[in-house]
Amino acid sequence: MKSEIDNESIATVAQFAHRLIQEVEQVFIGHRELPELLLITLLAKGHVLLEGVPGVAKTTLAKTFAATLGCDYKRIQFTPDMLPADITGTYVLSPNDGTFRLREGPIFANIVLGDEINRAPAKTQSALLEAMQEAQVTIDGVTKPLPRPFIVIATQNPVEQAGTYPLPEAQIDRFTMRLVIGYPTASTERMILRRFTSETPQVEAILDKERIMAIQEMVSRVHIENEVLDYVVRLSAFTRQHARVFLGASPRASLTLVYACQARALIQGREFVLPDDVKQLAVPVLAHRLILTPEAQMEGLQGEFVIRQALEQVPHRQGSTMER
Repeated sequence: MKSEIDNESIATVAQFAHRLIQEVEQVFIGHRELPELLLITLLAKGHVLLEGVPGVAKTTLAKTFAATLGCDYKRIQFTPDMLPADITGTYVLSPNDGTFRLREGPIFANIVLGDEINRAPAKTQSALLEAMQEAQVTIDGVTKPLPRPFIVIATQNPVEQAGTYPLPEAQIDRFTMRLVIGYPTASTERMILRRFTSETPQVEAILDKERIMAIQEMVSRVHIENEVLDYVVRLSAFTRQHARVFLGASPRASLTLVYACQARALIQGREFVLPDDVKQLAVPVLAHRLILTPEAQMEGLQGEFVIRQALEQVPHRQGSTMER
């Protein structure tokens, strides 16, 4: 039986979340929902794929967010010649005593930024699979736990093809959310130019490892009614029955959406999940997991189209009619 979360703790989490988002926005200008979605993913014990053309501040967002967490941070620049051991680490011979000791790779950190992840071949990308799913890595048959908390923030350019390797479906499914960063508006771009022609603001750490893990534990205690769970199930079922979808959302995708909704409710000062949480998070959590039919791909359709259709056509209450 889950214990209830006291009102004071809920208010404290909401305050931390507000301060953290404000801190990130000192450096990352525009797309105000992105820092919040990054925080939701962290508290849901997930991982994020940032997608956008070069120069839209994907890496800046990731680095600034990491700076507010007060945790160990490592950056991996993915390249075509990178090997799995470059990520996980390897055992090396110690000349002092003749024993093999583990030289830990950059995966051994709380926040791991995988820059341009699609520049590495599939074999190297797969080095992240175990880490992202089970928070551990296996090196030469020896399994090592990763630090807690643990989150991978990966970036990729969706339009570049030369020298890139598309992420396999199993890899994409490990990302809780895919966040697409587009070009800023004219007013936002002017703000960016003004901000960065002067001294770049320095952000302070709002959280630390212990607080993050404590909040993650609270997230698991956020209440969610069966009615909301049924809504999630119906949305996933819609994607599996859609004529333009080859593979729909899996039960793991449904569970990931529930975790994210619990985290969103908590940082907004609630101890319960609302259908609105599901509606706000369905696209970033579910869209990238869908595999459309070849005909739909030729027409240029994307998973977001199917999820938005589901949100329009699937009622959040069984038997209710959709509000217009």
